[in-house]
Amino acid sequence: MRSPEKSRPSWFWPLTIVIPFVGLLAKLEIRGREKLPASGAFVLSPNHVSELDPLIVAVAVWRLGRAPRFMAKESLFRVPVLGAALRATGMVPVARASSRDAAAQTIAQSTALVESGRGVIVYPEGTLTRDPDLWPMRGKSGAVRLALAGDLPLIPVAHWGVQNIMGRYARGLSLWPPRKRVRMVLGDPIDLSDLRGRATEPAAIAEGTARLMAAITALLEDLRGEKAPEQRWDPSSHGQSETGRL
Repeated sequence: MRSPEKSRPSWFWPLTIVIPFVGLLAKLEIRGREKLPASGAFVLSPNHVSELDPLIVAVAVWRLGRAPRFMAKESLFRVPVLGAALRATGMVPVARASSRDAAAQTIAQSTALVESGRGVIVYPEGTLTRDPDLWPMRGKSGAVRLALAGDLPLIPVAHWGVQNIMGRYARGLSLWPPRKRVRMVLGDPIDLSDLRGRATEPAAIAEGTARLMAAITALLEDLRGEKAPEQRWDPSSHGQSETGRL
């Protein structure tokens, strides 16, 4: 059943132009389609291996009947025209964990998602993975904080193949051979039932984040047909920057 998000005029109509372009680049195969709710709020959390990921994930979500919305840096909402477009499409400003009012902002964001019945895509790694073999690295707390604050389904996603179209840190697309295979799988929502009511407790947030990253990694292991390293890559212990999306 298609969501009403796609059945009325909206700012997402340009995706009908983008989708054929993506179709020229990628042969997108999606498993676990039923895991994405046909209606209501949700948090969707994918792995991140290429700058092209958001476009591929957006097209996948659109094909599954929902409007793709992302978390975006709060500063972007203050940019003329761009800020208006972000607000019109229901994008969610990042609530930095270190900010004083982050908890209140997260609660407000979750409440808004529930009231509007919208979903949001949150990259839990915060930026492109730094792992040399493109496995998910240490996660950040944004996705779990949002899910816990509003009792939202937190859905793990893994995809593989986008890096063959545009490699990590690449400045251009690899156009030959055309239509590279990109596989995506959605998993069962993360069980956070024992953490409900503890949305502001660091231990609960850390545990939820660990469960999310483990689920994404397991899905990716299935796609790749190999096991991930036992030790998850941690940028802080390798002297690397963690700038990027929450």
